[in-house]
Amino acid sequence: MSTFMGLETSKRGLFTQQSALYTTGHNISNANTLGYSRQRVNMEATGGFPGTGLTAGTMPGFLGTGVQAGSIQRIRDGFVDQQYRQESNSLGYWESRSSAISQMEDVMNEPSAYGLQKTLSEFWQSLQDLAVNPENGGARAVVVERGVAVADSFNYMHKSLTEIQTNLGKEISVTTSQVNSILKQLSALNGQIRQIEPNGYTPNDLYDARDILLDELAVVFPIETSYEESGGRALASAEGSVTVSMRMKDGSKVTLVEGNTSATLSTDPSSLPTTTTNENIAIKGFKIAAPGQTAEYLFSEFSDTGKMKSLMNSYGTTDGKGLYPEMLAELTKMAAAFGDQMNKVHSEGTDINGVKGGNFFDAKGGGPFTAGNIQVSDSLVKDPNLLAASDSIKAEVGNGKNAKKLADVQLTGLPGLGNSTIRDYFQGVIGQLGVNGQHANRLTSNSMNLLGAVEHRRASISSVSLDEEMTDMIRYQQAYNASARMITVVDETLDKIINGMGRAGM
Repeated sequence: MSTFMGLETSKRGLFTQQSALYTTGHNISNANTLGYSRQRVNMEATGGFPGTGLTAGTMPGFLGTGVQAGSIQRIRDGFVDQQYRQESNSLGYWESRSSAISQMEDVMNEPSAYGLQKTLSEFWQSLQDLAVNPENGGARAVVVERGVAVADSFNYMHKSLTEIQTNLGKEISVTTSQVNSILKQLSALNGQIRQIEPNGYTPNDLYDARDILLDELAVVFPIETSYEESGGRALASAEGSVTVSMRMKDGSKVTLVEGNTSATLSTDPSSLPTTTTNENIAIKGFKIAAPGQTAEYLFSEFSDTGKMKSLMNSYGTTDGKGLYPEMLAELTKMAAAFGDQMNKVHSEGTDINGVKGGNFFDAKGGGPFTAGNIQVSDSLVKDPNLLAASDSIKAEVGNGKNAKKLADVQLTGLPGLGNSTIRDYFQGVIGQLGVNGQHANRLTSNSMNLLGAVEHRRASISSVSLDEEMTDMIRYQQAYNASARMITVVDETLDKIINGMGRAGM
């Protein structure tokens, strides 16, 4: 046993408590750092004296030799992290869904004093007024103007919804670029971690940076993670490099990050919208150049969770399904049924001169009616007297029977709408939109509550509590002072032996 063993034991205690104090200071400094996980020094007793083996000395008892910092470990619960990412993935879907529906509700604007229902109501009323006063030029002009207002309402909703849909497509592209950036950063962090861990260090701050990126990625896609050891002299607390996979609807997985390699995602450029008037704009899916493979996946193959799938469902897919394509199709169905029926009735009547009526509505640019191209016939706009309010081939003053038939279109079941009136059909569309909005808002709120609970649990494990750190600081300070005091005691003892012995009689 060395004479200076006491000094060495206390010195180890001094250095270990000093490391604990420095780690506490690091925690306190990062108390408000996003994604930071508190760290602790794992103290462990050093090997006792004498050691084991045939050449080891013998003595009564087994003396301890002090303490050492085995590792500096961040406090993290992988199971809670997994729960957090699952809930954030769900919230990412419903938040995006709720936002898309909210924008649609703003455009549809029902019920309101300026929506389609109000415009149609005023149009029907103007036709009823014309039926009473068919010879009145002002009444004819009002009908034409109210018809223009109805067509403008269809045009406005179509144009606005298509613009929002196009923006959703752009958001898909932007989100794809963000995902690619995250994947590259994850692979780069894996490379750094694999260089550090084999040397016996734990790069806790790199782990935190990696977990922040994983949290961001989990909002967009449902992901699974696994870890591979770095080898070498890596400590037991070392986490290794992460492998990130994306879950598909059929249960299969697509590898996004493996070691220091990462996948690259790209949307199919041939299917991106070129104009805002195209009825069938849709992005087919993703081309994923993953480590060791390159494949194309349709949106229908993706799991039904995450922000990206929500954007897909809102924007639309190549089969015409999706929140916005379906609403645009409903508006077109209404515009076509309404325009065709109005033209049919109008063509059966005669104008103020007894001439057979033509089309009340035309399709701008020709072709079938859509919500984006329906308009009042140019000839009617130029000359309201061409409006076929009469049902007689002779010019009869006061004959407004066909105007009454035109007004009765509001009560007519239209074949293109399943024999529903346009009012009832539109109310059904708006009602379903309201139900979808309520459902999305409710699940958004539920997801936020669940995520908040998991986030609170994770914070209670990993976040920095200044009160706890202050307590630890005092505890480590006292242990440091005690080790320093022990060194003083041993120093005084040795001083007595070295300088005081052999001086008898002096």
